[in-house]
Amino acid sequence: MGKVWQALTDASIVKQYFFGTNLTSDWKVGNPIVFEGEWEGRAYKDQGIILEIETGKYVKYSYFSSMSGMENKPENYVNISYHLSEKDGATQLIITQDGIKDKALKEHAEQTWLYVLGKMKELIEE
Repeated sequence: MGKVWQALTDASIVKQYFFGTNLTSDWKVGNPIVFEGEWEGRAYKDQGIILEIETGKYVKYSYFSSMSGMENKPENYVNISYHLSEKDGATQLIITQDGIKDKALKEHAEQTWLYVLGKMKELIEE
């Protein structure tokens, strides 16, 4: 589980598989988490707050995408959680994202997570 946790929380690793994003967080409850970068020539700064954490096993944070086209206000944030466990000698990662407003955004999130997790898996298994 350690390698997967590190891949989720170490900014230098996240940058390698998550569209080149710069992740900033101290991973403490109540403190910010920020994802910054450029996508298709457009700068973005996505942000949230660490809501819960059990180091090495679980983290939940609020999240707002600056590229969503929505106003940055509480009702436009979603919650994202990573839950790690061991199953049959392998690490199982479950990602939950709740508060998505419509079907199109849900489908976009699913496709993004499939891509990102595939890239993360390739990186970890190298």
